[in-house]
Amino acid sequence: MSVFRVHPCVTALWLGAVCITLVPHPGHAESAEASDASAPTAKTAPGTAAAPTGAESADAGAPVPPTVLAPIEVTSAKLRDARIDLSPSVGTTVYSIDSKVFDGLSEGSATAFDEVLLHLPGVSKDSKASGSLHVRDDHGNVQYRVNGVQLPENISGFGTSIDTRFIDHVDFLTGALPAQYGLHTAGVVEIQTREGKIKPGGEVDFMVGGHHTVQPSAQLFGSADPVTWYVSLSGLTSSQGIENPQASSQALHDDTSQTRSFGNLSWFLDDDTRAALMFGTYQGKFQIPNNPGQPVAYSLAGLSDAGSGSSAIRSAALDERQRETNRFLVGSFQQTRGALDYQVSVFHQYSGLHFFPDPNGDLIFNGVASEDLRSSSANGIQLDSAWKVASQHTLRFGGAYTSQLTSSQDQVAVFPVAGGSQGAAGQFSTQPISINTHVSESGQLGSAYAQDEWHPVEALTLNYGLRYDRVAAFIQEDQWSPRINAAWKLADGTLLHAGFSRYFTPPPQELASQSSVGLFNGTSNAAQVNQSNPARAERSSYYDLGAAFTMSPQWSLAVDAYFKDIQNLLDEGQFGQALILSPYNYAVGTVRGLEWSTTYSEKSWSSYANLAYQRAQASHIVSGQALFPIAELNYIADHAIHLDHDQTWTASLGASWHLGTTQLSSDAVFGTGLRRTDPSGVPNGDHLPGYGLLNLAATHSWTLVAVGELEGRLSLVNVFDRSYLLRDGSGVGVGAPQYGLRRTVFAGATLRF
Repeated sequence: MSVFRVHPCVTALWLGAVCITLVPHPGHAESAEASDASAPTAKTAPGTAAAPTGAESADAGAPVPPTVLAPIEVTSAKLRDARIDLSPSVGTTVYSIDSKVFDGLSEGSATAFDEVLLHLPGVSKDSKASGSLHVRDDHGNVQYRVNGVQLPENISGFGTSIDTRFIDHVDFLTGALPAQYGLHTAGVVEIQTREGKIKPGGEVDFMVGGHHTVQPSAQLFGSADPVTWYVSLSGLTSSQGIENPQASSQALHDDTSQTRSFGNLSWFLDDDTRAALMFGTYQGKFQIPNNPGQPVAYSLAGLSDAGSGSSAIRSAALDERQRETNRFLVGSFQQTRGALDYQVSVFHQYSGLHFFPDPNGDLIFNGVASEDLRSSSANGIQLDSAWKVASQHTLRFGGAYTSQLTSSQDQVAVFPVAGGSQGAAGQFSTQPISINTHVSESGQLGSAYAQDEWHPVEALTLNYGLRYDRVAAFIQEDQWSPRINAAWKLADGTLLHAGFSRYFTPPPQELASQSSVGLFNGTSNAAQVNQSNPARAERSSYYDLGAAFTMSPQWSLAVDAYFKDIQNLLDEGQFGQALILSPYNYAVGTVRGLEWSTTYSEKSWSSYANLAYQRAQASHIVSGQALFPIAELNYIADHAIHLDHDQTWTASLGASWHLGTTQLSSDAVFGTGLRRTDPSGVPNGDHLPGYGLLNLAATHSWTLVAVGELEGRLSLVNVFDRSYLLRDGSGVGVGAPQYGLRRTVFAGATLRF
């Protein structure tokens, strides 16, 4: 059985971090594919058995037979520890989970990765069209690192290249981060992927469920001295790919098909050197769900007459679609030279999104039918190193450079209208005209950092450093960012940490396309405001204070408080029919919050609970003004409003029970609701109704002689069939309404061999 564990960490790397670690129950039989996770590493949790190696695996006194492949396993663990040690966490809040925790979630390892993160403190749920999740009331601003390499941002969409199945374990860092982490700083998701093993094997998984859901997957791993390899492939089809704009159980026109692949190849040149190649791909096709009963707004020759209200096209029968592509390729060279560990990586990432409108229907109901194509190609290099210069000092330094080429192409059909008019009353003609735009930009992003981890006394650890970031794209800006973190082991079982970090977050180049707003003057797509300053980099000062307590061997508790003072606060919103987010800035903003987390475990069961209070406000929109109605802009210029993704209270909890080879588990998430425009018209002045979701799952394992282990799973999502709104279509930068998933049953089987 697996549990979340909060404990004070005592190694140099982890002193000062609040660690919520997954600890396997001693009585639970590990599967073949999970056994590698028990290899001793810098983050080996209490109670985790170390994998036997060398003579330890033989009977006492018996000769140890020679083997060629065994050094790969030992070397892999050693170099993995060295790679992890490149990333400091002193003074931050760190939540660590490994692949076994997925067993306790309703869909197991088939759970979408964003849904996994929702079970961490301070992470709140949103619709896929609005970013899926928010960390500490930030919009996006989450950094994903795979095997130590920071991946460039994808173009926002509904899908992600990250498949939960290929993850070995995750460290989730928040708070005042050390100098190594920059650019996207609301949360850092450090993913260590699964790797090849000496004994070849794999697993095949198949899951079916409501909404015609089918999810097949396969994973294979093995080695051929001195190379190890791991590959995975998964697919998904469903009739509900995006949140339903209605409260009904079944959405209209909402099919999706998705495929993901991942590969990890390691070549061990010697005990201290590894070359690695890693790739990931994602392909997604989505129908955009329809919202019946929408009023006809414009007249289109031969199809609709808005004046009489008749239409040959109904909003329930539109055919909007979206296709998404993401892929990355990373080559790394890692080496340990005495007191120096380093990893240098080169990477390539491509991301593309293509939105197809309903050519006639979008014109009739919105006056605009826009086919939108976004693409981004990024290439770069990253270096991270750690040098143990003395017993009390570890220096870490490195940097990264990324060159990015982005393209934005739009083919927009609109009606000619009288200046300032809205709807059919101002139409000059029922024949649409076409306006094409194409904006491309070549940008560069460079970063460098240096920091020292210092242990002046045994119970105290300090980490101080300096970071420099520079962006040159639609804007050219830079910043020096000092960081300092402290951790104090006050007593056995009690750990305090505090930190200050200066942050610099540039706007996403792949979304920040700039075209003349005057192109659409005199059309049904005209802006109310003829000003649209380019989005600028967000600059902020971040303060964090927290503590972790081990109350007993079974019970752990953590608490953390934070405050963020922001200039040019970056936010993103959906404007228009295409589900593509656009960035903009508020002049000033503040974010503050408080988080609690606790775990309790016994011999055959475990549980966890998280609670977070958050408040995010900002005023005066200073970029992207043409995206907003003039009345909204004027109000926000003089008033501090809640951000649209601000949710006051968020909670998650879960529990698991082991009964032999059977596991029963439950998990739940709660929220007081995101923001919406209040009845008097105040932007984000009200919040949506609160919601709570309960999920249940049961698994049972059988050992099949000469085949492997077979595991069956039965899951029930949204047990009480709650109908709840994530968005109601109102608020700053909010598109259509979105309801959460109604009650759904899933069943699956996994064969491990």
